Amino acid sequence: MNKEILLLNIKKVHTTNMGIDRIKKNLKLNIDNVVQYCKNKILDKNCNIYKKGKNWYCEIDNIIITINSYSYTIITAHIIK
Repeated sequence: MNKEILLLNIKKVHTTNMGIDRIKKNLKLNIDNVVQYCKNKILDKNCNIYKKGKNWYCEIDNIIITINSYSYTIITAHIIK
């Protein structure tokens, strides 16, 4: 699937309050704007973006960000072990 679809819709990427808490915990982040942090990672030219099923997966810097491909909601992010 063409990653340009996600990149063209980057302004739609968002998350829920629970998503913010989950991402901060999983990535051990102490920042205010988790969504902007994720968007910056997604926009990085080294980010490996692919679609599997209903989700986009964005891998960079030993993390993976999962985004619903219909609503553009960041579901979660994890450190890749």
